[in-house]
Amino acid sequence: MSASFAKALEAAHDAAGSQNHPASTLYVVATPIGNLADISLRALHVLSQVDAVACEDTRHTQQLLRAYGLDRPGSQLLAVHQHNEAEAAHNVITRLGQGERVAYVSDAGTPAISDPGARLVSAVRQAGYRVLPLPGASSVTTALSASGMTGDNGFVFAGFLPSKSAERARAVQSLAMESRAVVLLEAPHRIEALAQALSMLGERAITVGRELTKQFEQIETLSAQALPGWLAEKPERLRGEFVLVLHDAPVAASAGEGLRVLQVLLPELPLKTAVKLAAEITGESKNELYDKALALKNG
Repeated sequence: MSASFAKALEAAHDAAGSQNHPASTLYVVATPIGNLADISLRALHVLSQVDAVACEDTRHTQQLLRAYGLDRPGSQLLAVHQHNEAEAAHNVITRLGQGERVAYVSDAGTPAISDPGARLVSAVRQAGYRVLPLPGASSVTTALSASGMTGDNGFVFAGFLPSKSAERARAVQSLAMESRAVVLLEAPHRIEALAQALSMLGERAITVGRELTKQFEQIETLSAQALPGWLAEKPERLRGEFVLVLHDAPVAASAGEGLRVLQVLLPELPLKTAVKLAAEITGESKNELYDKALALKNG
């Protein structure tokens, strides 16, 4: 453990030591997606206090804990991954029944977001035990925050598209009909195939996040049709884990359609609800529709 993390661990105990961390609880702990300094003080404290750490990969997690000075014996590390999650949940629940505190971490980021953890959480809740989340790093929100995507309609998290080319092509065709922003994940050995599939979306903007928070982090925004060529320009662009944000593409509405929809909805619904539904129906900006709604209300 470096001296800097020794100070962080001391600060973690000072910051979170007086907080309530109940027994018989599963703590879902977010861990860094690359930069070790992105761990939260609360996560450090909880990881030092729990009786066991369930994790996606025990070797990876042992290295992570060791970096923070939280080395644990192998008996306190429980393997809970996509191939054994349902069965391993019984072991966790048994420990909770004995009054233990158990943390769960995936290899990186927030568990259960395109990572194992959801089945474990569900099983623990069904068994009547508490689940306490510790928020932190997430590749999804990291990429969104740097994309400049300003759409009014929110976003969709699609994760990894199918690996088979025909299924992937059908998935991309569905994305073409989605007006909201879409967040995708991809591994380095499949990024070229995904880029080729996404190129059918033409001028629609895509923000590519590669090696987020790491030393060679790269974030670029370009058109979908330019993505294959951009990847091919430099070999290093094919390395690392990828998060892609397909920017929103509101469906074009015919002139006056938003106003017509508002005229139908406003007599029946509150103004904000009418604006929200009108935006979803027409694809027009919520802000513009809100101004139109106010004008209608004011006669």
